[in-house]
Amino acid sequence: MHAVLGPTNTGKTHYALTRMMAHQSGIIGFPLRLLARENYERLVKLKGERHVALLTGEEKIIPPGARWFSCTVEAMPLDRKVDFVGIDEIQLAADPDRGHIFTDRLLHARGKGETLFLGAETIRGLLRQLVPGITIETRARLSQLTNIGPVNLTRLPPRSAIVAFSATEVYAIAEAIRQKRGGCAIIMGRLSPRTRNAQVALYQNRDVDYLVATDAIGMGLNMDVDHVALASLHKFDGQNSRALTPQEVAQITGRAGRGMRDGTFGTTASCPPMSQELIKAVEDHHFEAIKAIYWRQTNLDYSSPEKLFHSLMSKPPRPGLITGRTAADLDVLSGLMQMEDIRDVARGHKATELLWEVCQIPDFRKLGDGSHTRLCARLFLDLLKHRRIPPAWMEGQLRGLDRLDGDMDTLMHRLSGVRVCAYVAARTGWMHQSRQWQERCRAVEDRLSDTLHERLKERFVNKRATALLRRPEAGAASDALYAVTPQNRIIVEGHEIGQIVGFTMQIDTPTDNREGELLLRAGKRALRQAMPARIRHFLKQDASQLTLNDDRQIHWEGGAIATLTRGDDLFHPLIQLLPGEFQDNHQSRQVQTHLQALITERINGILAPFLRLVEQLQDTPTLRGLYYRLREDGGTTPTLPEDRSLSPADKKRLYRSGVRIGVRQIYYPLLFRPASLPMMVLLHNIWHGRHQKTPNAARICLPVADYPTPPPGWEETGPVHTRLDRLDALLSTLRPHGRQPNRSFIAPDTLASSLGIKTALLPALLKSLSIPHHAPQPLTADQYGPASPLIILGRANRKGTKPIKHTRQNRKTNPPRKEQKNTRKLADSPFAALQKWSSGKS
Repeated sequence: MHAVLGPTNTGKTHYALTRMMAHQSGIIGFPLRLLARENYERLVKLKGERHVALLTGEEKIIPPGARWFSCTVEAMPLDRKVDFVGIDEIQLAADPDRGHIFTDRLLHARGKGETLFLGAETIRGLLRQLVPGITIETRARLSQLTNIGPVNLTRLPPRSAIVAFSATEVYAIAEAIRQKRGGCAIIMGRLSPRTRNAQVALYQNRDVDYLVATDAIGMGLNMDVDHVALASLHKFDGQNSRALTPQEVAQITGRAGRGMRDGTFGTTASCPPMSQELIKAVEDHHFEAIKAIYWRQTNLDYSSPEKLFHSLMSKPPRPGLITGRTAADLDVLSGLMQMEDIRDVARGHKATELLWEVCQIPDFRKLGDGSHTRLCARLFLDLLKHRRIPPAWMEGQLRGLDRLDGDMDTLMHRLSGVRVCAYVAARTGWMHQSRQWQERCRAVEDRLSDTLHERLKERFVNKRATALLRRPEAGAASDALYAVTPQNRIIVEGHEIGQIVGFTMQIDTPTDNREGELLLRAGKRALRQAMPARIRHFLKQDASQLTLNDDRQIHWEGGAIATLTRGDDLFHPLIQLLPGEFQDNHQSRQVQTHLQALITERINGILAPFLRLVEQLQDTPTLRGLYYRLREDGGTTPTLPEDRSLSPADKKRLYRSGVRIGVRQIYYPLLFRPASLPMMVLLHNIWHGRHQKTPNAARICLPVADYPTPPPGWEETGPVHTRLDRLDALLSTLRPHGRQPNRSFIAPDTLASSLGIKTALLPALLKSLSIPHHAPQPLTADQYGPASPLIILGRANRKGTKPIKHTRQNRKTNPPRKEQKNTRKLADSPFAALQKWSSGKS
């Protein structure tokens, strides 16, 4: 009989497994199903699958040649004789709920060769009292545990575990950690072992640097935790809210530090600082000794349910043992004894023993609505009547639980239901083909567990922020891994955080302000390496890779890099670089110089025919001066009197060069063709400080409402701007040889359509051009015939009267000349007298 006592991180469990494997056979009991499974897998790696068994309430893996058993304390097969028996966390005999199980194992579980108890130093006195002749070894903690006081959640060091005592508090703290520190893993007693292992792996693999848990982490979960912070110093123990004992605080905070690495502990969130007495007790591992442990009768009377209940309520037989709370199985027994149909059939030893076995089905769901008692009643009646639980019941239960929809709490509730089914399937003799049903339960539990793990990750882990916040381990390189993809996406530690647009950085939409700061910092670090390469890439670009927009900005690879500003003349704008992630002035000067050269090349390429005119007209001062006027005025210049007096040879030379001397403007038509018009509009906008859009070069007239200022190549003509070449054609039609016509004439019917405007706008257009005209007049209600058309007035009309309007009244008072002549002839004819006589006028 031997005991190894001491605080956490003393290597007790490793020692126990080593001792068990030194024997030909052995059983070791753990306080949690998770620990039993974890150590089963360790034993399998060392001894092989066919020699190791796993026994828990929900799982039974017992190969025929099994020699070493990893079990939960409740599931230990005490009827099997083995050389070694070990019990972990034996101080849990002082737990009011489960203590009687550990006490029973302490008093009755024995190995043929060796019995080993592992636990805290606080149970030393009771071990000596209850197990005479036991030898006790005390082990010191391998590392030191130090209090660092209260620490705000946002300032907790990486590799910290925050411990709360309710699911609501765990969720609230986890959400705060996600927002402030990127993400965390979640450990709660309600999680299935598979989900809990997945969350532990999430933490252990450094996908997250923080762990938020209940006090479930205090039982043997080995993780690389450097600091444990308590969010509360009180917990609800199922009946009352009470303060944590120093031993409980030590059990939880003892998870900090691993191996020879020291750990720290403290408080966080709204939890007040620990008292000095508590801190000293935890740091020095000095706690009040356990004075009594909980006991319950195991030698039960199955002659009737009443006698069974009475035997369970027996008083402890010796000092140091006390009765605990009424356990859940005793509550179920009490409830079943009150059901009439149960009382009628629960008679005799066999039925009573079966009733007690059913009562021990764990209430994993803990709904508190009596549903668990009713479930136990149903199963008891089925077992008593059919000796087996009907497969239809299990099938219906699993079908209803095998659903992946719902929130985290819903999934955890379904997992609790699956655990009940797994417990039932694992009981020997309760179901036909129990092995297949156990596998079915395990498959459903695995699916629910994996889904729950993913939901927890989605809810409480921001992988990108976590990667950016992660600090390097001691001795590791301090810089994270950065890269820029060919698509200019910025990658940091495998996470896309944004992209390079031009020479600036666009960060992806962050989930909160904290993450936005992280992304910005990480992106700037990434661009320290990427920006020199991007500048070298830009210096190899030609002018065709740039895009010029009406907003005066220069775009490259989808991003604005500079703005065009007014230069020395209209055709030579300057560039102003937009703010970028340049590391020094040398980089920005390189970009600006190359960009200025590309823009000049672009302008010269598009406007080359016009800009080369100076070479063609250089030898004639008059023509050279006219070209410079054109250039200074931006491709059009008013026609002066001396321009009309140029020699025919000079006019012909200008015409062949592409320059047109119009009635009102001298212009170069090629500048306003579709290929060059956008550039001309842009240059005019820059020079004159306007924001005008580029018109369609095919449009003849543009509404003044859409273009307050005439674009280059158009001239304002009243309500519209008219293109210069069509304006000259219009003037040559309406004013041949630049003079008013000798005679008035009706304007062509196609005049408005040829200009692309409404007919109603023609009078205002002609008025702006100072062309005398008579506006069309509509007919009044008492008039007939065609309306008066638009008439272009000649010079004769300007000195005389207005043209006669041929109305009906004018026709009556002033008959036409032919009618007057016929009247005179009739008066002189021989029939005049006869006409007068017939009309009664004679």
